[in-house]
Amino acid sequence: MSRATASLPLGALQRHLRASSALIALLLICAVFAILSPGAFASLGNAFNVLRQISFLVLVAVGATFVMAVAEYDLSVGATASLGGVLAAKLAVGGVGVPLQVLITVAAGFAIGLANGLIVTRFRVLSFITTLATGTLIGGAIFWITDGSTVFENIPDSFGILGRGVWLSLSFPAWLMLATVALAALTMRKTVFGRQLYAIGGNAEAAFLAGIGVARHKVMAFGLCAALAAFSGLLLASRLGSAQPTGGNALFLPAYAAVFLGVAASREGVPNVGGTLAGAAILGVLANGLTILNSPTYLQDMLTGAIVIGAVVVQQIGRPR
Repeated sequence: MSRATASLPLGALQRHLRASSALIALLLICAVFAILSPGAFASLGNAFNVLRQISFLVLVAVGATFVMAVAEYDLSVGATASLGGVLAAKLAVGGVGVPLQVLITVAAGFAIGLANGLIVTRFRVLSFITTLATGTLIGGAIFWITDGSTVFENIPDSFGILGRGVWLSLSFPAWLMLATVALAALTMRKTVFGRQLYAIGGNAEAAFLAGIGVARHKVMAFGLCAALAAFSGLLLASRLGSAQPTGGNALFLPAYAAVFLGVAASREGVPNVGGTLAGAAILGVLANGLTILNSPTYLQDMLTGAIVIGAVVVQQIGRPR
């Protein structure tokens, strides 16, 4: 038996363990918090609460998954989420109905993403530079629109429908998150568009030679990313009943941490929606458990940063140089 043949079972086992690592980590974290605080943490009500809490993060992270699938980054997702909340709140104050609020906000986010994608593909500017500048521009525009103050006066009660509504004991944001995850996973795995995104991320030049519209697909990925970020900001503002100028900024780092966790845990080592959901669940359970244990907020930030570093390192282990 050759050495290559003998190593196959071990390689298959390693791939299986890697694919299950996120789920195993999530179960271990849940077990630890259940032991430390069985009454508060280990309950069905808290499970529903965690789903609601991570829904805003998952929407942004799923959008980032599209962009990372084509080997790009969007660093403006936090600012776009903030803009989504402020824009929706301003529309609500102006008497615009909820359906139109959603349509305008998502369309505005999509337009921002298209602009990012066009700059990256047309002028060949690095995506992290482009989106860093875009995020700064959006942040400044938000402070100009709001004068740096929270939008909360004269907001109608209808504004809170999407963020505070509950159906079958599960909040509307959680239902919207699950629907988005299912649709995004189906798109990435079962459609030509999704497979072409992966082809571009694997080798953009080869994808171009194969007849795939690389620029068009990248622009669409950026558009979807920003649209989901703006929608997440709308839901967050609806949940809180107000919109802060920097309300979505805190979603940026955890969103990419969730994506990197999903990449590190996948067999193929590529961004995937299921892995992103598992990564967001890990971060959400950590935040929830630490809050129940009255841990300081800076500890959550430190753990999130450590998780990002760890996920990136694990992702690189075993790759050819």
